[in-house]
Amino acid sequence: MAGHSQFKNIMFRKGRQDKERSKLFSKLAREITVSAKQGLPDPAHNARLRSAILAAREENMPKDNIERAIKKAAGGDAENIEEVRYEGYGPGGTAFIIEALTDNRNRTAADIRAAFSKYGGALGETNSVAFLFNHVASIVYPVAKGSDDTMLEAAIESGADECVSDEDGHEFLCRIEDFGAVRDWLETKFGPPKSAAIVWRSQTNVAVNDEAGDTLVKLLDVLDDHDDVQRVYGNYELSDALMTKLSG
Repeated sequence: MAGHSQFKNIMFRKGRQDKERSKLFSKLAREITVSAKQGLPDPAHNARLRSAILAAREENMPKDNIERAIKKAAGGDAENIEEVRYEGYGPGGTAFIIEALTDNRNRTAADIRAAFSKYGGALGETNSVAFLFNHVASIVYPVAKGSDDTMLEAAIESGADECVSDEDGHEFLCRIEDFGAVRDWLETKFGPPKSAAIVWRSQTNVAVNDEAGDTLVKLLDVLDDHDDVQRVYGNYELSDALMTKLSG
C-alpha cells in the first residue's frame, strides 16, 4: 500500500463505526487481552500491548474497559483465542488480508469464505495474496507534531524507512525488526504516537469502477461487522465519486 491514499480508503468507514461502539470496544478489548496474555501485562514492557492500548484510546475506549481487558489476561478466558490470517480476492480483482482473533477457527473461516463468495470474491490459501503486500511497522503522528520536513528528518534520524505526510498526519514506516527502536526514538522526541502497529501495505493499488466498488464496500461492511475480524487490509482504490457518496 502506497502512502496515505490507500490508508484513507481502508479507514473511510471509521466514522460509520461510531454507531457500533460496543462491538468496536469488544474487538479492541480482545486485542488488549491477547496482547497482555502473550507478554507482560505492563505496556511499558510489552510493545504489542502498548500498541493495542493506543488503538483503544484513539477510539475513546474508557480507561476502566482497558484495565478490565488487561486483568482478564490473568484468568483463563483468553487461553483458547487463536490469531488467524485469511487471504482472498475480492470484486474487481482486488486482494485482501484479514486478521482475526477467534475461539473457533472453523466457524470463522466458514463465515469469511461465505462473505467472499456472496460478494463476488474467493477466499484463498495462506500466502495466496501476501506477496502483493509489504508487512511493515507503521507509527502515526498528528499533523500538529511537526512540518513535513521536520518529520522527514526525524525518519532519517530514527532509522525509519520513510515518512509519508498529508493533511491526515505523518506516517513513519519501517521494518518490523526496527519497530521497537524507531517507535522509542520517536516517542522520546514527539511523545506517544496516534497509533503504532504492524500492518500490511499493498505494493500497488487496484482502481475499481463504481459497480465493483459498491460490491466491495458491502464485503468490507460484512467483514468489519464480524466479531472475530480485527483488521482488514486491501489493495483497492475507490473512485472519488464513490468516496463522496459513502461519506455523504
